Amino acid sequence: MQPLYKMFPQLEPALLEEIEANAIVKTIPADEVLIRTGQYIKSALLVIEGTLKIFRENDEGAEFLMYYLQPGEACAISLVCASKMEASKVMVKSVEESIIMMVPIQLMDQWMSKYKSWYYYVLETYRNRFEELLILIDHVAFRNMDERLIFYLKRYAKAHKTNFINLSHQQIADELNSSREVISRLLKKLEQKKLLALSRNTIELKENFYKEIID
Repeated sequence: MQPLYKMFPQLEPALLEEIEANAIVKTIPADEVLIRTGQYIKSALLVIEGTLKIFRENDEGAEFLMYYLQPGEACAISLVCASKMEASKVMVKSVEESIIMMVPIQLMDQWMSKYKSWYYYVLETYRNRFEELLILIDHVAFRNMDERLIFYLKRYAKAHKTNFINLSHQQIADELNSSREVISRLLKKLEQKKLLALSRNTIELKENFYKEIID
């Protein structure tokens, strides 16, 4: 595990010492749910290693991806729900084996007034998540499905640090609220453009795939 001052360079040394002394460190295996819809949260989650996935789930179990959390980032949902003692409205799951720190709620409140760096870190966390959700809303509301698919594949590849998408066409369709037939047809078009290669439950993104401009 990297030293905290490298993971959170914006935080004051005294605050980093308090985090190390009081936070609980946990290693989470891949594909483990950390927070469920309706669950009450007593700690804020800080990502040290790995990647977490934030998503909504409907009654049928279909998922809607909201965003990913990378090392050095905090879970905004846990910050809000823990401070207000509210139940979570989203799910949080590890994409790969991850290391997280759990900060007790009472310390979060103290640090907001005690450390300016923590205050600004929390504000920056809220701002970043808000901007990510605005981008997501723009794609859902104003983009065609082919553009949404490219955007989704790029986000997945970046979060998983790989050019290989190990998902079935049905899984992608579920996350994009589309049908398997539509996703398969669009993927085939991208393959014909030599932007990716298709095999059973695997999509390999080619180098020129990333030149497809989707803001």
